[in-house]
Amino acid sequence: MPRKTSFRGGVDRFAGFGQVRFMGKGRIRKIDQRAGLSFSSADKVVKTPPLAESLQEGTLSEWHKKVGEFVARDEPIATIETDKVAVTINSPESGTILEQYANDGDTVTVGGNLYKLELGDAPPAGSQSVAKEAPKEEAPKQEARKEEVKPAVEAPKPEPSKQAPPAPKSAPQPPAPSKATPSPVQFTGSEDEEYPGHLPGARTERRVKMPRMRLKIAENLKKSQNTAASLTTFNEIDMSNVIEMRKKYKDLIIEKHGVKLGFMGAFIKASCAALREVPAVNARIEGDEIIYSDYMDVSVAVATPKGLVTPVIRNCESMSILQLEKAMAALGKKARENAITIEDLTGGTFTISNGGVFGSLFGTPIINHPQAAILGMHATKERAVVVNGQVVSRPMMYVALTYDHRIIDGREAVTFLVKVKEAIEDPRRLLLEI
Repeated sequence: MPRKTSFRGGVDRFAGFGQVRFMGKGRIRKIDQRAGLSFSSADKVVKTPPLAESLQEGTLSEWHKKVGEFVARDEPIATIETDKVAVTINSPESGTILEQYANDGDTVTVGGNLYKLELGDAPPAGSQSVAKEAPKEEAPKQEARKEEVKPAVEAPKPEPSKQAPPAPKSAPQPPAPSKATPSPVQFTGSEDEEYPGHLPGARTERRVKMPRMRLKIAENLKKSQNTAASLTTFNEIDMSNVIEMRKKYKDLIIEKHGVKLGFMGAFIKASCAALREVPAVNARIEGDEIIYSDYMDVSVAVATPKGLVTPVIRNCESMSILQLEKAMAALGKKARENAITIEDLTGGTFTISNGGVFGSLFGTPIINHPQAAILGMHATKERAVVVNGQVVSRPMMYVALTYDHRIIDGREAVTFLVKVKEAIEDPRRLLLEI
């Protein structure tokens, strides 16, 4: 008859079915599986945390810890890739991982079981070193056992077989005619030989699953092309004054403010000044209504190893060029370190993309839906231009504005781009707000 045992906490179980192992303070780790009572009051099943308001699932891209390893509280344990960004999941408690409910590449849902933890502190370092050294101590014992087995009875060596008497020589028979086998044609590169139809070299292909973020980027770009009546207008900007200003003050700005002075801050500030003059460029369509935003949240395209993301700098209209440069540097660093959040990507009323950092000379950017326009910057190159009747060499940049012709007319688009051109060619306009 099984003996009934009471454990702390008012839990009654029959312990006569097999082995019971106690972990102290009334906690049970394991009861024989035959009783079907395996449980642990120190185990915790961790569920997939919320990723964002509109996201209910993601792809588990990587486990940072394996089953059996210890994970500390707030330590990264997994990375889940969503439609917009890769989210790092931190452990809510300290403990040892007992089970993982999903593998790399699986789709996980918010609120679903992710992994199981055996709660507890980290094991002492001494016990780990002893466990690691134990196999080394057992090695000599195993070698000694092998040596003891060596004196076994050796298998008798096979005696040399007696050679059979040589067969009597017979008259040699004529050789049978052999079938001629064609030798493979090899291409040696000689002009006299026939070309075999292919050149030596590997011809391999790889088929990989498209990441969730890349799928979403492709969907959004195609949606933008199918929805907006996109049109692009171009202009060119003489970068001489901005380059001179940067060269003159960059060392002082680094020393005083700790930030590098680039071109993006000036272009964001110039775009805000142009958006005030042409508010339709800062608008968007929702249903049968046009939404005009009085604030200017500029999305800046940043290239990451996993794809293009557009973190948002909010209320740019009230920021200085140096404040914009600091915000750009912080968001760019977060994006490259895969630490950017969904909140950093949400919103945006206008987008700037700088393909010039990769050497692009000319291009037509695609509108970041549901926005109405995007400004494309390109590489600065020395070109011959006419200034006051003289042909001179100047650092020139092509700029492009792709806009939704449904709400922005050509006159407004050209006016916006000319305002940006005037502000960059004479930065004093930004200071005087003219």
